[in-house]
Amino acid sequence: MEEYYNYIKALHLIFVVTWFAGLFYIPRLFIYHIEAGDKPSPDKEILSNQLKLMTKRLWYIITWPSAVLCTVFAIWLLLLIPGWLEQPWMHIKLAFVVLLIVYHMKTHMIYLQLQRDEIKYSSNFMRIWNEGATVILFAVTFLVILKGTFNWIFGVLGLIVLGILLMLGIRLYKRFREKNPNA
Repeated sequence: MEEYYNYIKALHLIFVVTWFAGLFYIPRLFIYHIEAGDKPSPDKEILSNQLKLMTKRLWYIITWPSAVLCTVFAIWLLLLIPGWLEQPWMHIKLAFVVLLIVYHMKTHMIYLQLQRDEIKYSSNFMRIWNEGATVILFAVTFLVILKGTFNWIFGVLGLIVLGILLMLGIRLYKRFREKNPNA
């Protein structure tokens, strides 16, 4: 079974990438859907219907299958090398994976609401929400590459700095959009 390790690892990484691609893009579509609600008819209905179709295809054809396959290959890797489960970095990584699954499920709830034209969040909230997957990706990537506890301290500090930079970027973008509404 170990001769298949690199193939399983490659498949796991491919589905990590495609899962995150879906998680990065779908909140952007949510933003467009929310902002389409401010358009006059018939633009509002045309945009809303098109964005519902786009999000449905992205969510069910790319994001959900990628999440499932990523998880299947991850479990397979852990079955091949169960010693990883004894390492502290893996415990922290799995905690972030659980957080990613929670993020995915909450995104699914938002997806369902928007499919029913229930707009409960502002586009600004969705811009912030859009960065959740980014923070988790940074955390998991650095954790897997560095693996050390001491390096993890620097990783947490880096995540805090990343979060601050993302929030500043969102605020700057909001100001830019207020000054240039057609940009």
